[in-house]
Amino acid sequence: MLLPGAGSSADFVHRAFGGPLAAAGYELVAVPPVPGPGLVAAAYAALDGAAAEHGPRLRLVGGVSLGAHIAVRWAARAPMPPAGVLAALPAWTGPPGTVAAATASCATLVDRVGTAAALARAATGAGAVAWVAAELTAAWPRYGPALADSLRAAAAAAGPDPAELAGLRVPVGLVAFVDDPMHPLAVAEGWARVIPRAGVARLRLADLAADRSVLGAAALAALPDDAEVGR
Repeated sequence: MLLPGAGSSADFVHRAFGGPLAAAGYELVAVPPVPGPGLVAAAYAALDGAAAEHGPRLRLVGGVSLGAHIAVRWAARAPMPPAGVLAALPAWTGPPGTVAAATASCATLVDRVGTAAALARAATGAGAVAWVAAELTAAWPRYGPALADSLRAAAAAAGPDPAELAGLRVPVGLVAFVDDPMHPLAVAEGWARVIPRAGVARLRLADLAADRSVLGAAALAALPDDAEVGR
């Protein structure tokens, strides 16, 4: 079960992870976001519900960006943790900081100019990446009038703190871009230093331009070699 990032979609999770997970023998459940101020709470509730329904059959949890934060924090606290975690593009550790403030600024921009105009600025601003802009253009309208509240909820959510990371009892496959200031490589590397069993795959933003599944394949490849996360 994998969770999307802030302002992203279950469709992106399917395209990024579905193929690699299927090739490895897993059936992916991508959790659609619940737009609005309860976005984060709904994601935790979805993991709780999956654990109650599937028990030990829930072999992997994870997510992208905010989804990675939630999955890692949930796995650190779960009475019956999954066999492994796939954490792509973590953005911060502990209390929200500079990157979270940028997400909150996006919410303010959406409130001020509307979704369409905010997307236009994201697509043409300094450092814009074409495939990222395309994903936002596809995902943001699905949030409707709750987009800004969803982004604010994400920006206010704490990431896993060092104690939670150190307490993880399962292997973690991390992925980071080396050239993405919104998901700094240093965050993923910092998590890997604290998590007892973790690997980090390093990509460039351009690596996903033609094939989003590069992200999911990298996350699976980053799991430690001794990880026992079979079906």
